[in-house]
Amino acid sequence: MSHEPEPSHAHTHCGCATTDRPGRREFFKKTLTIVVGMAAILAPIGVAISVLLDPLRRSGKGERLVRVASLNAVPIDGTPRKFAVVADRTDAWNKYPNTPIGAVYLRRTGDDKVEALNVVCPHAGGFVDYNAANKCFLCPLHNSEFSLDGTILDPKSPAPRAMDSLKVEIRDGEIWVAFQNFRAGTRDKIPA
Repeated sequence: MSHEPEPSHAHTHCGCATTDRPGRREFFKKTLTIVVGMAAILAPIGVAISVLLDPLRRSGKGERLVRVASLNAVPIDGTPRKFAVVADRTDAWNKYPNTPIGAVYLRRTGDDKVEALNVVCPHAGGFVDYNAANKCFLCPLHNSEFSLDGTILDPKSPAPRAMDSLKVEIRDGEIWVAFQNFRAGTRDKIPA
């Protein structure tokens, strides 16, 4: 009976013995396959999540002019008039066309000059009314009065600041307002 030597995985090259380990190579191949496969699966998922969350990343708080009224609709004698602000509103993934987003008082201060004040009181967020008899704005929540330009008339008023003025542009006889709401209860005019 002849005994053939079993194949050895030991090699002797240059006097050094190395052991060939096919198990390690197979483990490396399997691991690499799993990593490449996971990357191929996760890449489209990452792109899908990015697209899904894109509306939340957009600021949308930038200045946007909204057409509010025609110049002829505002009394020339300087009496304030309240107007609804209607615009297309986008809330994350939904779009709402021609939706009321607030209201403003518009008042002429010259032939082609108009001031705009947000109707929201800077104290607690209630809506300010115009008192025609006293020619001032009145907050029904705390009875504070504001002048026609929005400044506080009563030094004891709890309102932390004047009514919020808004930028106005007149284009071809139309009044455009950079409408936005501001945080109530703060001294600084912070966008809401």
